[in-house]
Amino acid sequence: MSTGSPPCIILNAPQLAQNIGAVARAMANFGLSDLRLVNPRDGWPQERAWSSASGAEWPLNAARVYDSVEAAIADLHLVYATTARPRELQLPILTPREAAGNLIAEVAEGRKVGLLFGGERAGLETADIALCQAVVTLPIDPRFRSLNLAQAVIILAYEWRMTQATGAPAIFRDAPPPAEAAAMQGLYDHFEQELEAAGFFHPPEKKPSMMQNLRSALGRARFSDQEVRTFRGVVTALSKGRGRALHKLAREKAKQDTE
Repeated sequence: MSTGSPPCIILNAPQLAQNIGAVARAMANFGLSDLRLVNPRDGWPQERAWSSASGAEWPLNAARVYDSVEAAIADLHLVYATTARPRELQLPILTPREAAGNLIAEVAEGRKVGLLFGGERAGLETADIALCQAVVTLPIDPRFRSLNLAQAVIILAYEWRMTQATGAPAIFRDAPPPAEAAAMQGLYDHFEQELEAAGFFHPPEKKPSMMQNLRSALGRARFSDQEVRTFRGVVTALSKGRGRALHKLAREKAKQDTE
């Protein structure tokens, strides 16, 4: 777990307020809050940014505006540029996962870090990238390299989050424990009895292997006690339905015999 500040997100010359709001939403999803805007095309603040943030207002409320990338990164110790376009600069090229690993190491030392994103139309210029210490690029399909601004941010934010919590979130409620072997055996016996009555085991000599396969399939499901009861209820309902059908056939045959 990091002890310093999470990375800040720097948007250079963002054009659409909706995209800025979507970026704020992506940041909030993964625990980032320091949003810096460099020369937003339509000024700041912009009402549409708040509406597209879908309630993730704190990055927008605290967003700071700068007139240059140099000013926006002045207090940072490490900045990575994000771009899909090759440039002539000789900088390390990192994947988002590699970048996140480096950023967490810097933050653990108390240093401030940031991720720089270009505007929607043209991305980052070479002069902007030259201010950074490495380039982060995504392994996207070369046939279509265009990526929405918020999409790019959320991928980097996700990889950062994975340095904090590598496991899946806790389930919404505790799952019931699996049924005991005795309850499962009762299900197997019930199932076998009804399948026998229905003439399922044919030829008879294959019955042991067929039951073994059925038990294996049902056992892998790890039913709870409630699920065992439900499944047995299903088997019972089907068997009673079979009985009704046989009874109906018998009545129809008896009627035909008397005619």
